[in-house]
Amino acid sequence: MVFDTLRRYLEYRGNKVLYVSNITDIDDKLIKKAEAEGRSMKEVAEQFEAEFKKDCAGLNALPPTVQPRATEHIDEILSIVADIIEKGYGYVAKNGDVYFRAHKFADYGKLSHLNLEDLESGNRELRSQMDEDLKEDPADFAIWKAAKLGEPAWKSPYGMGRPGWHIECSAMARKHLGKTIDLHCGGQDLVFPHHENEIAQSECANGCQFSRYWMHNGLLNIDNHKMSKSDELTFLQ
Repeated sequence: MVFDTLRRYLEYRGNKVLYVSNITDIDDKLIKKAEAEGRSMKEVAEQFEAEFKKDCAGLNALPPTVQPRATEHIDEILSIVADIIEKGYGYVAKNGDVYFRAHKFADYGKLSHLNLEDLESGNRELRSQMDEDLKEDPADFAIWKAAKLGEPAWKSPYGMGRPGWHIECSAMARKHLGKTIDLHCGGQDLVFPHHENEIAQSECANGCQFSRYWMHNGLLNIDNHKMSKSDELTFLQ
């Protein structure tokens, strides 16, 4: 509702607003839920999308100008992955995963005001879980994931696989809003690592500023925990 209000105000002031709100219809959480319930990921994604749209309509929120789904943009995702690799910011691991070289992007942390050295020194678990045969550095993150048994997968130059969460948003933003956008919005829990990684991917692939401004809203909490369907912290209407 925060961003619906902002959009209405901008339009009230005479601005033409192209409002893009993407649907993440493939990610680790959806895959796990589908496996747990014995359903396809597509069925789970469509259920949550329908519930989300119903809630928005009930709150009288205006529909987005464009509402793209990640699975409908695999070509765009593979295109931006290829750009990242070509410019030296990405590499293909032995198993077919594609990783982003976080340390190579000099401005990493400019949104969250975190630096990679502090994050790594304070996170021994990150180091211990690092697969030396796959990642060049523990801070590197996946932009394309090699196919696993039973998971949705698409053809790519790196073998069958699926997109990482962060790269989906960079690809859809470039497709529908261009290489530089005016305002990127989201929940404050997305500042790091999601939005930080979006900036890194997009600016390295496109060679220009990703977003001129950022706006993050607070969260609704239940017993000091974020209200979240995935964590079963919700109220039934």
